[in-house]
Amino acid sequence: MAKISPGKMRSLLKVYFITGSTNCLEDPRVVLEEAIRGGITLFQYREKGSNCLEGTEKLAMGRELQRICKNNGIAFIVNDDIEMALELDADGVHIGQEDEDAKEVRKKIGDKILGVSVHCVNEAEKAKLAGADYFGVGPIFPTETKKDTRDVQGTALIKELKDFEIPIVGIGGITAENASLVMEAGADGVSVITAISHADDVREAAAKLRGKIFH
Repeated sequence: MAKISPGKMRSLLKVYFITGSTNCLEDPRVVLEEAIRGGITLFQYREKGSNCLEGTEKLAMGRELQRICKNNGIAFIVNDDIEMALELDADGVHIGQEDEDAKEVRKKIGDKILGVSVHCVNEAEKAKLAGADYFGVGPIFPTETKKDTRDVQGTALIKELKDFEIPIVGIGGITAENASLVMEAGADGVSVITAISHADDVREAAAKLRGKIFH
């Protein structure tokens, strides 16, 4: 596949749903299908936390979630696990600062999508040089999902990083109620976990979030 253009990347980041088995109140496959019906634009499989799937179970779940994405024309990104991403021929990977060096990851994945979490200008500079296709910036607001998360950033860093001309997605504590603040700061989209995966009505939650982005 050819390397994704910044314009295409920006369109994919609009409503970016991240989840795994530990984040869902129902079967992740059902949750993903409902989220797609609600209008998500990109999906990341993130299998983290206590009692998370491992080994063949994790791979099998990834394969099924990827199939759902393919059937619905949604790009499928894998969090951290480069080997699994390559085995599944995923559309891309997302890595944090504690994961493998972005330059090395770019060499391994070729032209697949590479997303990198950044928390300051210095990290953004390194990620851009390594060939990142987008920055994940956050946590924007307080979040309970990631226990080892950094200090809350607010939207200030999003504004700082606009000059890098790399697509930006905000993450951390984002809901339909505060998503517009993230977009107004200059982000190209918002990424959420529990705002969709813990909703009583997943499809409605995704649609509500989409409505705040595409208004």
